[in-house]
Amino acid sequence: MEFPKLLRGAKRVVVCGIGNEVRGDDAFGVIVAEKLKELVNNPNVLILNCGEVPESYTGKITKFEPDLVVFVDAVDFGGEHGEVIIADPEGTLGEAVSTHSLPLKILVGYLKTRLNAEFVLIGCQPAVLGLFQEPSEIIIERAKTLAESLAGALGSG
Repeated sequence: MEFPKLLRGAKRVVVCGIGNEVRGDDAFGVIVAEKLKELVNNPNVLILNCGEVPESYTGKITKFEPDLVVFVDAVDFGGEHGEVIIADPEGTLGEAVSTHSLPLKILVGYLKTRLNAEFVLIGCQPAVLGLFQEPSEIIIERAKTLAESLAGALGSG
């Protein structure tokens, strides 16, 4: 994953961590967002823990006027447990998010009518999604590694 390349040219970035903390590996995006909040202090970066309802944050996202919106979520794409991918949230993986109320594809379509920004999905393959289960160690490890990589790329303003 080449985050500097991904973030190159973006002056204002929103990172949306998506997930459910009580559904095991589905907490991936939320863990990344919370860790990023500890690591990044940059006025041109907005980090949101969107939980299961990223559509509730459209106002905050559009008001920030980002050049790039990064969605981070657990996505079942048939990969190895803990595998991380970078994808177009309007592509087929955008429909793979089933634990959330609104498909990412629809949310991005709406945001594109309000913003002149790029959109990317960073997904991690979950394995444990049962109610009231803890995230697996590999998911926690991948989330921390991703947060540290993103923090390095986003800098401190």
